[in-house]
Amino acid sequence: MIYLLASIVLNSYLTLSFKVLQRLHINTLQAIVFNYVACVATGSVFNGAYPVNSTNIGAPWMIWAVVMGAMFISIFNVIGATAQKIGVAVASVANKLSLVIPFIFSLYLYHETNTFLKTTGIIVALTAVVFTCLPAEKNNNSVTGNSRQLLLLLPVVLFISSGLLDTLIVYVKNIFFNNPADNFNDFLITAFSVAACIGLLLMGIQLITGKQQFSMKALLAGIIIGIPNYFSIWALGKVISLYHGNSSAIIPVNNMGVVLFSAVMAWILFREKLSLINWLGIGLAIAAIALIAYG
Repeated sequence: MIYLLASIVLNSYLTLSFKVLQRLHINTLQAIVFNYVACVATGSVFNGAYPVNSTNIGAPWMIWAVVMGAMFISIFNVIGATAQKIGVAVASVANKLSLVIPFIFSLYLYHETNTFLKTTGIIVALTAVVFTCLPAEKNNNSVTGNSRQLLLLLPVVLFISSGLLDTLIVYVKNIFFNNPADNFNDFLITAFSVAACIGLLLMGIQLITGKQQFSMKALLAGIIIGIPNYFSIWALGKVISLYHGNSSAIIPVNNMGVVLFSAVMAWILFREKLSLINWLGIGLAIAAIALIAYG
């Protein structure tokens, strides 16, 4: 239970942190890049060593670490854009309702049990995504026309990509790190290293071309975000291990907690304005996750 609670709180913290970056006018890209550098440093200290070596480079999971690293930094940027341009609650729901995707893959790949309630939950979840993807008018008075339509794509992209990432985490954990003696940290740190390298390359190009200037505030923000970010994935991995063979329920329970905690904290800390249909979407999201988790 402690790992599940840690995963919920830390994942919510990551979504909320993007709103803070916006309020403090901190460069989001640089903060994300330094966040992954901090993840690598944190993981290496926690692991006792930096795992990218000649032995692990030839490991069967290495290609998946590269794929996950690229997904990490891409999705983090989408989360940041969604949270800042539409709202924390919408970003949280679109991100965490992606549980539909790993749920389906869990049934197909691992032959986990399906029920009528779980199937109903899938349908309700998809409806909730549509409702929560509609930005409240009060949050987007200056956004019209094509720009508004493009904004609507952000939560959809986030929904699909986050679902595929959750699916990949479960797959790698079940296939390559099913034995308690296996070191999942090696894989995790390697994936974060890939994300950091991609980010540093992109940021370096921006700095060299003069499109950005180095920000010390972004460096500090990256460290503050990066340490919890590492442990958010690590905690989720621990939960999957403890409840092996039941990922179709664990991921929804985890995501339900993140949706609730993020929405409440966004309302308390940032006084986010949500339309009636947004609130209806959040309510349907909670109902959907409950149906899937307990069905």
